[in-house]
Amino acid sequence: MSGAVEAKLAELGLTLPEVVPPLAAYQPAVQSGVYVYTSGQLPMVGGKLSVTGKVGDEVTAEEAKQLAATCALNALAAVKSVVGDLDRIKRVVKVVGFVASASDFTGQPGVINGASELLGAVLGDKGVHARSAVGVAVLPLDAPVEVEVQVELVEA
Repeated sequence: MSGAVEAKLAELGLTLPEVVPPLAAYQPAVQSGVYVYTSGQLPMVGGKLSVTGKVGDEVTAEEAKQLAATCALNALAAVKSVVGDLDRIKRVVKVVGFVASASDFTGQPGVINGASELLGAVLGDKGVHARSAVGVAVLPLDAPVEVEVQVELVEA
């Protein structure tokens, strides 16, 4: 099933990917009432990380920003896997982004803007959200970025 949200993705030249299979004992997303919580999404494309390393060292902030957008796209795929139709999204409530950072890198908000800007471009006003952008020492698989998303659904 595809609707207005997926049409907007297509208009932006984006394709909703397959859900990234869990790397451990968890689900990609779960629904509780009118909320869907995604697990942390890595910037996987075709089941692989195209870039690894620390932002501010092996990975530039601009590369990491694009990777954060990929994480957000993967989060939308995880939401769809639970609810079936992205048009059920009433709003994005919260985005939490983790940036594997070199010790002197302080641009985490700019990196996570990649996810926030993608959600805004795809969902318009429904994509405006609260957010945290956190620098960490290392992420799973040496990923530079990880993003999790919480959305509120229109009641069915």
